[in-house]
Amino acid sequence: MIPEHKIQEILERVDLVGLISRHVELKKSGREWKGRCPFHQEKTPSFYVVPEKRFYFCHGCRASGDAVSFVQRYLGKTFLDAVRDLARELGIDLEAQQDPGMRERQQIKEATDLAAEHFRSLLWHQEEGRAARAYIASRGVSDETAQAFGLGWAPHAWSLLAERCQKSGMLDWAMKAGLVLKRNTGDGCFDFFRSRLMVPIRAPEGRPIAFGGRLVGADEGPKYLNSRESRLYNKSETLFGMDLARDELRKRKAAILVEGYFDCIGLHQVGVRHAVALCSTNLTTGHMQLLKRAEARELVLLLDGDSAGLAAVERLAGPLLAAGATARVALLPQGDDPDTFARRVGQDGVESLIDGAQSLTTYLFATLLPQGKSATFEEKMAALERLKPVAAQVPVGLVRSSLFAALAEHFGWRAPDVEAALRSKVPTLKPASSHPGAQDSAPARPPPEKPPPPMEALYVAAVLREPRLLGRDLFRVCDELSHTGLRMTLMHATSGRGTNDALYEASEGVKRAIETSWRQLPSEGQELEQAFSTICQEIMVRRINERLAYITRATEQTLGAFDLTEETRQLQAERVELLALKKRVLEELKPASAGTKAPMQPV
Repeated sequence: MIPEHKIQEILERVDLVGLISRHVELKKSGREWKGRCPFHQEKTPSFYVVPEKRFYFCHGCRASGDAVSFVQRYLGKTFLDAVRDLARELGIDLEAQQDPGMRERQQIKEATDLAAEHFRSLLWHQEEGRAARAYIASRGVSDETAQAFGLGWAPHAWSLLAERCQKSGMLDWAMKAGLVLKRNTGDGCFDFFRSRLMVPIRAPEGRPIAFGGRLVGADEGPKYLNSRESRLYNKSETLFGMDLARDELRKRKAAILVEGYFDCIGLHQVGVRHAVALCSTNLTTGHMQLLKRAEARELVLLLDGDSAGLAAVERLAGPLLAAGATARVALLPQGDDPDTFARRVGQDGVESLIDGAQSLTTYLFATLLPQGKSATFEEKMAALERLKPVAAQVPVGLVRSSLFAALAEHFGWRAPDVEAALRSKVPTLKPASSHPGAQDSAPARPPPEKPPPPMEALYVAAVLREPRLLGRDLFRVCDELSHTGLRMTLMHATSGRGTNDALYEASEGVKRAIETSWRQLPSEGQELEQAFSTICQEIMVRRINERLAYITRATEQTLGAFDLTEETRQLQAERVELLALKKRVLEELKPASAGTKAPMQPV
């Protein structure tokens, strides 16, 4: 748990213009800065950064938020990771002494950074990296692409990385990261990766969190060797290539999913830059949430045309259907994999294959039971047997009932009969643990969430009910919302995701507050607009009064004009501006008419 006062300290200290200008070209415009929005395609700048209010806002797509929300959305981070990364940059201690897990996570980060630089240097600047460079060239990967993906080389030497980590005082950290192992006999450690082309697995913002190693020039060990999971790396929440695909995912609103690191690299090499790869064989809800944060609304499975590719579709279908995802399947010609296919046909050929991809259910039904209704009873039962693991992962609800209805149509049976045939014992899949050892100890119970202020909940509920009301927020009340959960919900709803998606990601406390507010609000039309104006007025007046009270307390010890400090003069000037603003708010946001019931008494 990160204390709220620490989050507030981060928001107050961060240079918002400097942070956003790393990714967006900004130009000064009065007291604000403006540029082209990074969240939608536009030619005329409509994206504004307001440093005084520590807020950004796009007049085009309505994206808005603070420094934390920008890092979340642009880099595809979770809220906690965004806060932690900003705190690290600012040198703010998040009370890590109370959370050993956070301290270990930071140590693993530093050891992984050192290893990535170590492997990269050995590949490009050492003679012993020649074999790996030759292998990269044989795969059709240019030096530019290899460097963009941060490829490196782990030589055959037993303890080169271990010795470097020891000199840097990071040996214990490297052991926690699984980069070095203790020797079975005697003292010392040896390197986990040897004789391998190293492929960094990176977080969405580009920082290495783990590695995949491809055996080159040796016969010992498996062809591919991957980092073990750690507090930094969870393969069920990581997709390879997300850091380089992020912008293209947001632009296309779609992702191409492949199963191998070099399949992903090969697609990027020819210009198909919205490709990502699994770091494991399973697709999880964590992966789906990661893609959702990157605004990828459609997923195209690009798989080998052999039996392994066909089996992969069945394996991935369950999680995709359970998530209600829009998914299509593009199968490669027999004997091809995405890497070799991309090199042979180029970007246009890959795009053409993707354009012809079938919907997931259409492909699944046609593959498992090509004859459809005319198939024999035995063929239908065999197809249903293969579908059982898929159906078992789809929760009860609209998606499950729709799946059974579609199956019934394809099989020529009644939906209840299909459901009865599929309802049999199948192994229950345990959810993946967040880190090794999680199953051995109960997770810490999160502290209770701060309840949303009722008036702020009414504001957000009104906008979710009628998004156009945001345009009637004359005094930018959205900038004044104090509850982080409400701000995140409003941001998600107004950034193109819609009310349902915004509420899906909201906490239970926020959902309850919004549902309560909906019951208090008028349903639509003029009454809702008048109620919204009243809510805006109430929030703004409260904020102004709180600031005025602070100024009064801060200046009440001033005895006379000669005692005024520069800070006191500024506060008194601010008081005059606030009183003028309060007058404008009261005049321009007229209360609801006498015949209209305004929700001014939230409970």
